Order: sequence, then C-alpha cells, then structure tokens
Amino acid sequence: MKVVKANGQRRTMKFIVAVMLFSFTTTSHAQSDPEYMMEIGAGAGLTGYLGDFNGNLTKELQPMATGVFRTLFNPHAGLKFTGSWGKLKGSSKDVETFYPNQNDGIWNPEGDGRLHYDFSHTLVDVSCVFEYNFWPYGTGRDYRGAKRLTPFIFGGVGATYVSGGPKNVFTANVPMGIGVKYKLADRLNLGVEWGIHFSLSDELDGVKDPYYVKSSGPFKNTDCYSALLVTLTYSFKARCVTCWKE
Repeated sequence: MKVVKANGQRRTMKFIVAVMLFSFTTTSHAQSDPEYMMEIGAGAGLTGYLGDFNGNLTKELQPMATGVFRTLFNPHAGLKFTGSWGKLKGSSKDVETFYPNQNDGIWNPEGDGRLHYDFSHTLVDVSCVFEYNFWPYGTGRDYRGAKRLTPFIFGGVGATYVSGGPKNVFTANVPMGIGVKYKLADRLNLGVEWGIHFSLSDELDGVKDPYYVKSSGPFKNTDCYSALLVTLTYSFKARCVTCWKE
C-alpha cells in the first residue's frame, strides 16, 4: 500500500510540475510576443485636387504631411484617426472648355485675350476611417496565422478646411481608399495607402459652379482630392495576457 501511495504522489507531483512549466512557458512567450492594441506615428506623401479645373489624378500634385493614431479591435480591423496638412493647386489654362462664370476678380487675362483661373490653397484634413485587413496582421501569439504583410481597405468620415482663396471653406468629406502595410518589427509598422476624399463643397478651388449647371445630391458637382501617403507607426499598449480569452 505504501508503494502504491508513493507512486501516486510522484505522479501527482510530476503532473503539477508539468502544468507549472507549461504555464510559465506560455506566459513567457505571450509576454515576449504580445498583441498590441494601439499605434501612433506620422507620414508624408502627395495630394492632388480634382474638380472643375482638373480631372487628372497625377496633375498638380502637392506635398502632404499627416499624423496617425490607430486603435485595433483585432488582427483584421481597427479605427484610424488622421490629421493632415497639404496644398491644393490647379489651373484652367490646360482645360479645353468654356467657363461662362468669368469675371475680373479672379480670372486672369492671357496674351490672346482669353481668361484663365489659377489657385494655390492650403488644406487641412481630419478623418476617422474604419480599416479592414484582408489577412490577420501582426506577429503576436494571439494572432492565428498572422501575416507581416497585408493589403487593406478603408472608409469613413472627415472634415476639410481650405484657406487662401476668396473665402475660407469648411466642409465634411468621405474618405475611401486602399493600401498595404508591413510589420518591420514587433512594434514598427510601414504603410502605403491611396485614397480619395469626396467633399460636400464645390468651393475648394475658390469657384462655385463655374459652368452654371444646376445639380442635386450631396456629391454632384463637388470638389475632391486624392492622397498618396507613406506612414510609419509605433505599436504600444499590449493586450492583457491574463484577462484575454483565446
């Protein structure tokens, strides 16, 4: 009986030690390779005006700088908040059309007697967008099948402020776009994205309806702008290992 009891005690001790070792290994690995819930960083790139005086995505591109804050729900989804500064520039010189709304206040005469309009305005954009990663993004243990590289799409709402024209313009915008992000290290994220911001105003260029064409609907005959940005963000706020349920 004593031998049976001793064997039982040894088996119990081995089981307890095995559980402790497994728990220690799992906890140590989770602590050294956590899942982060937030990111902060900055970026730079190019922005371009699209409206009555330009319909070309690659014409008159101007510099843009941005600040980024991202909160992550899971490896596939999160919210991104951005504040951006840039320039909007355009001209009617190369547009082969007739603008009936021409006056001496903003239209400049050319050598052949024609009139043209040029503008260069300052742009401030604040946006909140929902991002969806097509592949689970990250390197942490809690990501199942995590990928360092993933394409993503985004869409949301924003506010636009444009100054430097005949009057300052403040309006809402709807940003939509695509991108790709790559995890350089556990806490460093490199992103490249391109998006269009559809504004609710026709006066980002300083001229409202130069064709005198009546339109209806929130986005008909309104100005917009594109943004091509490269961002670098830093991950922080690791998810609580002891309270997270897999």
